Amino acid sequence: MKINIKNMVCDRCISAVNTLFVELKIPVSNLELGEIETVNVLLQAELKILNEHLKKQGFEILENAVKTQTEHIKKIIILKIADLDIDEDFILSKFISAHFAKDYSLLSKTFSTHENFTLEQYFILQKIEKAKELLLYNEFTLTEISQKLGYKSVQHLSAQFKNCTGFNPTSFKKLKSKNRIALDQV
Repeated sequence: MKINIKNMVCDRCISAVNTLFVELKIPVSNLELGEIETVNVLLQAELKILNEHLKKQGFEILENAVKTQTEHIKKIIILKIADLDIDEDFILSKFISAHFAKDYSLLSKTFSTHENFTLEQYFILQKIEKAKELLLYNEFTLTEISQKLGYKSVQHLSAQFKNCTGFNPTSFKKLKSKNRIALDQV
């Protein structure tokens, strides 16, 4: 039985969900970001108990196709950004359309209606959260970060960063409270 799970966005999430299924003695045949496949079909009562346990850890079972599709879109955006290999000529609409083999405007409209912000806004917010992370690690220069996240220039990254956070990247690094947001909370 395939179960789609909301807010499952990283390897630690996979580990947490896997641990929960082990604790609940629910055998799993496959587990990946955003979805899990159980060996057996679960009864409605079992799904309810599972969902209660998932919610305690910040996850939940997705019960309809629109929510599932929205979470899948989020997942592929997060994974694309995590690769740190976004070309400066990257076009989000082409990427999403190709991945889903559907018209981007339909996907975008559905996403916006469900999430209260556009796909483009979500993509920018995710890139800014990744930029915050990379700035704190001090592994890359601002120029390298801008290149890895597909910005045409450091100025473009800095302008978007300031627009989203209220700080330029250098000022952000100096802050005591970094105000980072978990990727599943964006």
